[in-house]
Amino acid sequence: MTRSHFPSTVAGGPDPRLGAGGPLGRAEPVRRRTLVALRWVALAGQASAVLAAWLLGAQLPFLPVLAVILAAAAANLALGGRQGRVSPREALAQLVLDTVQTGTLLTLTGGTGNPFALFVLAPLTIGASVLPRRQLYVLGTATALTVLTMTLLPVPLVFAAASARTADTAMDVAAVLALAIGGLFLALSTHRVSSELSATENALQATRMGLAREQRLQHLGGVVAAAAHEMGTPLATIKLVAGELADDLSGREGIGPDVGADLALLQSSADRCRDILRSMGSAGKDDLHLHSAPLSDLLEEAARPHLNRGAEICIDDTTGAIVRRDPAVIHALRNLVQNAVDFAATRVNVTAAREAGRITVTIRDDGPGYPPHLLGRLGEPYLTTRRQGTEGPDGYEGMGLGLFIGRTLLERSGGRVSFANDGGAVARVSWPEAALLADDRAVLRPNPAISD
Repeated sequence: MTRSHFPSTVAGGPDPRLGAGGPLGRAEPVRRRTLVALRWVALAGQASAVLAAWLLGAQLPFLPVLAVILAAAAANLALGGRQGRVSPREALAQLVLDTVQTGTLLTLTGGTGNPFALFVLAPLTIGASVLPRRQLYVLGTATALTVLTMTLLPVPLVFAAASARTADTAMDVAAVLALAIGGLFLALSTHRVSSELSATENALQATRMGLAREQRLQHLGGVVAAAAHEMGTPLATIKLVAGELADDLSGREGIGPDVGADLALLQSSADRCRDILRSMGSAGKDDLHLHSAPLSDLLEEAARPHLNRGAEICIDDTTGAIVRRDPAVIHALRNLVQNAVDFAATRVNVTAAREAGRITVTIRDDGPGYPPHLLGRLGEPYLTTRRQGTEGPDGYEGMGLGLFIGRTLLERSGGRVSFANDGGAVARVSWPEAALLADDRAVLRPNPAISD
């Protein structure tokens, strides 16, 4: 891989996405696997309650009840096979369906007279923890309509005459169990969702801090470049005046040799200041005007900090695309490359391809691959394959945030991220062309102003 110089700064101020109101300032509502797991628990409880009622002699509309439970189970299987985070809108849709499914089942088994009617409030309780206010109002309205239906259109829960006395006792016991189990379920589900939101928010805060630090360094590079440009003229003036003074004073009587030496020192100091500012500002000066770059340059910049860490990094870009130099995308790709280098045996391949209106970057290493049981959870915060207390190849003990930060930033940029094993670990990012391509004919921004 050719090691060319690629500046690490981008013109402009802090990234607006770092603010509290930007995309990184709001945690995802809840992980899909959490909703799926809670739904399996609820379906198991529903099936157990129906079976117990049937054994006690309850005369249930068996086929409709079974159809409602099986339909929810089939939908949950389909949702469990999908990857990625759940958007607020999708979370609302799932919770509304859960409310309708639970309400329908309760309506078929006694309505609000069913001891387990409390469970119709479970989706609303979860939604109160994870949904924005507007969507919570929608869920609350759906819950109210469901409760109204349970009240007005219940199918009476009737028991066979031979088991009526046993049924009365069972209903009393069921009422107590419903309160106990319902309270426990609601408490545990709320605690789990709140814990996930807290972990996600903490990880996003770490992301914001890291990117804010990188933005400050980038802006500093631009300021240094502008300072080098602005100070060039006064330094040249100092050198010129010092030279003229040396010429005028040379040979005059009463002027000692120390004066000439001082003037020569003044000239050399001016030259030294010029050289220092030029070297400090060269990278920033280039980047101040560089708002787009070839994708291959972007990939090299992302990989640059990891070139001398043991594994060989090979970059192959066949797209020829000119893309926006987004520091968040660079930071995210750098995290994916770092993860690949950490576990690679000898080599990491970074390839870019362009097909069917999409640009795909694939990062592949020749290491042991991702643990199969964690493939579906990669990209979640604080998930690490290293044992606690162990260190990475460079003596760094990770927090399990690298893939989470990388995935979050890439998805915010419009990309889709997936992980797989294929002779090693494979991380693949795919963007629509419009989300990544840059207009390299755009007007350049002005240099930062340097006050006197």
